[in-house]
Amino acid sequence: MSRFVILLGGTLTVTPRLRAQVENARIIAADSGMTHAAPLGLDAELWVGDFDSTSDALAGRYSGIAREVYPADKAATDGEIAIEAAIARGASEFVLVGGFGGQADHTFGHAGLVLALAMRGFPALLTSGTEEAHPLLPGEHRFDLPAGTRLSIVPFADLTGLDLENVKWPLHQRSVPLGSSLTLSNIALGPVRIGLGSGYGLTIAYPGA
Repeated sequence: MSRFVILLGGTLTVTPRLRAQVENARIIAADSGMTHAAPLGLDAELWVGDFDSTSDALAGRYSGIAREVYPADKAATDGEIAIEAAIARGASEFVLVGGFGGQADHTFGHAGLVLALAMRGFPALLTSGTEEAHPLLPGEHRFDLPAGTRLSIVPFADLTGLDLENVKWPLHQRSVPLGSSLTLSNIALGPVRIGLGSGYGLTIAYPGA
């Protein structure tokens, strides 16, 4: 497996769990996402974007990193460009760091990116260090969460055949329509198993909160 970390420009809290998730990965930074490299002790191999949110100081600090510069008038976000660059370099799984916080449209866009990656066969995680979003597609899923972690399943389509195990409020073969709040704010009792018959969404967890 070739894990790539994509550094995005949202919020970041460095935790032992996050350090383990990015360990031994290859790194691509998207615009101001490069600010997260130093706190995590990461060395990026590529820096992409239109650089409209990169300060002169940040640009100077990482002047030796290979860059791909794009015009501001483009048809993809810097994060999506970074992902495609990683795929071209042989990525097989992704950790998108700094994907929460900042502008809501970018956060929702990042959520769509991790879902789209999963649908293309790439395991993906969106994280700020204290908040994680895992794609949820039909099939069996296991999430290694500490006991006491708050988690929610947010449907992006009608869900059917949903099983939720090792949580405070388990579910078995439930249907959860789009817009339902049934699966919000559960509590993990340890590693969680989720089974899904059809539909898709996100499992959002707060392991560092």
